Amino acid sequence: MALDEKTRTELEAAAFRRLLEHLRTRTDVQNIDMMNLAGFCRNCLSNWMKEAADAKGVPITKDESRAAVYGMPFEEWKAKFQKEASAEQKTAFEKASHKP
Repeated sequence: MALDEKTRTELEAAAFRRLLEHLRTRTDVQNIDMMNLAGFCRNCLSNWMKEAADAKGVPITKDESRAAVYGMPFEEWKAKFQKEASAEQKTAFEKASHKP
């Protein structure tokens, strides 16, 4: 599939917006579960957004990038949706984070 750069960027942006929309509706899925299964989470996405902004010289704070991903301030999301990680989740995270 041959795409010009503009079209490829537009499609990637649309896919990213769809991913964010999906994650905002799946508040039952905890970040630790995402990390254990996929190796990234909402915080990773917000960090990548901030890194991209920094590379382009776009002023954005960590809080602003998190709000862009979460759809609300991070502290509000945590208060509403974040649950304490279970022992099983913590164990799986430790195993997953030590992979080569």
